[in-house]
Amino acid sequence: MDLGLKGLKAVVTGGSKGIGRRAADIFADEGADVAICARNPGEVSAAIESMNKKGVAAYGATLDVADKAGLKSFIAAAAAALGGLDILVANASALTVQDTEEAWQRAFEVDMMHTVHAVNAALPFLEKSRHPSIVVISSVSGREVDFTGPAYGAFKAALVHYAQKLAHQYAPKMIRVNAVSPGNTYFDGGVWQSAEKQLPDLYRHALSLNPTGRMATPEEVGRGIVFLASPASGFTTGANLVIDGALTRGVQL
Repeated sequence: MDLGLKGLKAVVTGGSKGIGRRAADIFADEGADVAICARNPGEVSAAIESMNKKGVAAYGATLDVADKAGLKSFIAAAAAALGGLDILVANASALTVQDTEEAWQRAFEVDMMHTVHAVNAALPFLEKSRHPSIVVISSVSGREVDFTGPAYGAFKAALVHYAQKLAHQYAPKMIRVNAVSPGNTYFDGGVWQSAEKQLPDLYRHALSLNPTGRMATPEEVGRGIVFLASPASGFTTGANLVIDGALTRGVQL
């Protein structure tokens, strides 16, 4: 299937590893120009070098997405470097697991407000696009109570609500907004690889909850993100795509 992404311009926050990196790579594989940001300069440089080899334009910046001014500047610079902006994927997360005021504040700044700030910064560019699309990365932890930190689940739930509101608000302008809620996703350098080594009981418990007997891969989640963002999914807006291998049991009506 041709996703219609060739020549489009995509921004992925938290795009240097895991789900964000794989989504950025798939955008590039489909012929889209890509900009990413993340906190690790070496990982950002490696990702940009890899995408440039695919024959597309790629731009990267090192920043903490909780920095509102820095995030706004990155999105403007990305649009300038790529020649516009068609797609925003708000992917970065603080992954807070503690139940402390500091954890709640960090989750608010990174998971929630980074998404709000990124959307606000991207909208002026998206309004000029022929195929504007926003994908907000939530989590199955926003659908039901689980063993993750309370701040993480609360703000992931809020992100689905926010995406739905945006979808209705911007439908007249044909700016599509969708959410993706991944289940536990395993990758090198990720939280579940760390848990496997340092918290083996927690890792085994998490693995046992999934009836498939395994966790998702960044490839599987990334493909869902890219499809939703693409013109091939041009009449899909206000959806929450759950990619969890039947981990969650709640019925999504």
